[in-house]
Amino acid sequence: MIKVLIVDDSAVVRKVLTEELSRYDDIEIVGTAVDPYVARDKIVKLRPDVITLDLEMPRMDGLSFLSKLMKHFPLPVVVLSSLTPRNSETAMRALDLGAVEVLSKAGSAYTPQEVSSNLVRAIRGAATAKVSRLAVDAEPVEARLADDSLLRQTTLKVLAIGASTGGTKAIESVLTAMPPSTPGTLIVQHMPETFTHAFAERLNALCAMEVREARDNDHVVPGLALIAPGNHHMVLQRSGGNYVARIKDGPRVHYQRPSVDVLFHSVARQAGRNAVGVILTGMGADGAKGLLSMRTSGAYTLAQDEQSCVVFGMPKEAIKLGAADEVLPLSRVPKGILAALSRQSAA
Repeated sequence: MIKVLIVDDSAVVRKVLTEELSRYDDIEIVGTAVDPYVARDKIVKLRPDVITLDLEMPRMDGLSFLSKLMKHFPLPVVVLSSLTPRNSETAMRALDLGAVEVLSKAGSAYTPQEVSSNLVRAIRGAATAKVSRLAVDAEPVEARLADDSLLRQTTLKVLAIGASTGGTKAIESVLTAMPPSTPGTLIVQHMPETFTHAFAERLNALCAMEVREARDNDHVVPGLALIAPGNHHMVLQRSGGNYVARIKDGPRVHYQRPSVDVLFHSVARQAGRNAVGVILTGMGADGAKGLLSMRTSGAYTLAQDEQSCVVFGMPKEAIKLGAADEVLPLSRVPKGILAALSRQSAA
């Protein structure tokens, strides 16, 4: 049974979340709190396994509370935020501080039922998360790797990356270590729309590559990383002698849109042995079959190892299927990617 504490200043939200989450046999709402001060006392008394946290609250804002919580009493936290650009930036900061995941509240883009089902999956993932892996002192990734001369001819190469819970920090760790000559990169991170735009802007400020949210018909070229926009699938297509990213609607796959499987299957079809696929931390099985498809088509594939994952779900399923050529700790993933690309270039 997963014990959950709901922290939100809205009585309506507290009531709705309590009623919705209580319908699941493996979740117990042990309490609610109107603000961080009440939450602090209830955490000590009730010892919840997971906290859901609103970021806009009286007396102390959610970010300040999260910072203190992760320093003194670290627990898995799922942040609930409204879909606005300002809140998206705040949500990115929450992930930096140690939140396991950020979700949108019900609004024009999401129904209460969708929010509820997404929240249940997030809570289940958070309950198994290694919170310490989100801390500032987690295992460091090697410093940015120097340009490899074998990567100069990378026009026909594609790097595809998929992640979910804990993935924002893992993707940041990988991309900040990659040189500006890195082949065109396509990334799916399970995240609501508007949040993906803020995530891309944050990465762009940190990386040697250009990083931005993908637009339909964007060319996939060296030195550019494209983040799939929330609530849309992203696929790779050939257009003459070039690759382009196509953004499309479609049913959710593994409850997700964007889906890692959708991306990986398209990369397998369009790029084959000219691709490298990477599956990182995350709950569930999205991406496992797609990574196997990539490996079968001749791509080189990597999976993050259990010890360095926040949630060892997606990589575990890929490894079980035999989809990964190599299993590496997060700190060695960038070098593993460049080594694979170098071998492909030399072949």
